[in-house]
Amino acid sequence: MQLPSSAASPASPAAAEAAASTETVSALSIAALALAAFGSGVSLRVNDALLPRLAGEFHVTLAEAAQVVSVFAIAYGLAQLFFGPTGERHGKYRVIAWGCIGCALASALCGVAPGFDALRALRGLAGVTSAAIIPLSMAWIGDVVPYEKRQPVLARFLIGQILGLSAGVWLGGFAADHLGWRVPYFILAALFTVVSVALFIVERGLPAHARKRQPPGAGSALGRIAGDFGYVLSQRWARVILVSVFLEAVALYGPFAFIAAHLHERFNLSLSAAGSLLMLFGFGGFIFALASGRLVSRLGEVGLARWGGSFMAVSMALVAFAPHWALAVPGCLGMGLGFYMLHNTLQVNATQMAPQRRGPAVSAFASLFFLGQSAGVVIAGWLMARWGSTVTIALGAAGVLAVAWTFGGLRAGKGA
Repeated sequence: MQLPSSAASPASPAAAEAAASTETVSALSIAALALAAFGSGVSLRVNDALLPRLAGEFHVTLAEAAQVVSVFAIAYGLAQLFFGPTGERHGKYRVIAWGCIGCALASALCGVAPGFDALRALRGLAGVTSAAIIPLSMAWIGDVVPYEKRQPVLARFLIGQILGLSAGVWLGGFAADHLGWRVPYFILAALFTVVSVALFIVERGLPAHARKRQPPGAGSALGRIAGDFGYVLSQRWARVILVSVFLEAVALYGPFAFIAAHLHERFNLSLSAAGSLLMLFGFGGFIFALASGRLVSRLGEVGLARWGGSFMAVSMALVAFAPHWALAVPGCLGMGLGFYMLHNTLQVNATQMAPQRRGPAVSAFASLFFLGQSAGVVIAGWLMARWGSTVTIALGAAGVLAVAWTFGGLRAGKGA
């Protein structure tokens, strides 16, 4: 579904969604997007457990090595200014498929990077190409799935990303100990190549409403892009969601990038073992995806946000202060469960915060999420150098709790 005109009445988005949903898309189309999201998740987190190895390989500090994470996130966030409107104009599903081709090329180039400066720059390129996948997939699902059914569908789609995040951390740790830092990038290049072929094949069989493109409006392309994002930012609830997701990313993913190093240094675990523990973050998200229907009906959006933030905060504190590495098992699992309870609630709201500009709206959401991650990594690196990993992770726990309860209160005040 795509609205034909920005002059539609407030009730028209829901009516159009209901009409479009009569011609349903196949489960295969969601599965193909989930596979693309898997690759995106691997690419996003593959460097976390590699950071100590990269620091040693290139003779840089741990905070400097973390630039391969922050540069990826900055590039990913800024590229949303391009991909959101591009998906609207040329078809979201097709742009996602082309994005996967770009990811394959960028990953292969990372694998042959001759030095740290080149790797850092190429990770920026990888961030740009990856930017087409998750937000446009969410926006496309928002186009074809009615709001009341959207949260479980988004949760099932995000199983791909969740498993990718876990696999990325594990692959990075395993490669650090056994394969070398270049191998994961070649694996990613092969994966994205296969996924892009699958997406192009599926796209050809989509129903008409799922392939619809918005014709360009009057004025320059830059002017239209500015108008799209200006419209999104003019919506009060959109501003609340965008600020919330930015702060969520700062508080969680800044410290998260250093958790593998924290477990490695504090408990003398191998990097592959530390990466395996972080896989439990993804399994916590997987639990949420499977139980999302029941959790939504029992807790509602406000309860999901508040309980999710509380689970995250307690779990991060457990990882920070655990006297034994075994306590990181429930810590990482609970962190993942809590994060997806909160984040999926934010995502569902993002798909409806500006229905007439859904592509740019969800892209703005993803942009601030990843810019928040980048800012968080920089802040966490600064805190690590001064106060150590325990304090850094604990401050992140306090941050996610504050974000979740503030958003929950505002959502409760907004009503249905």
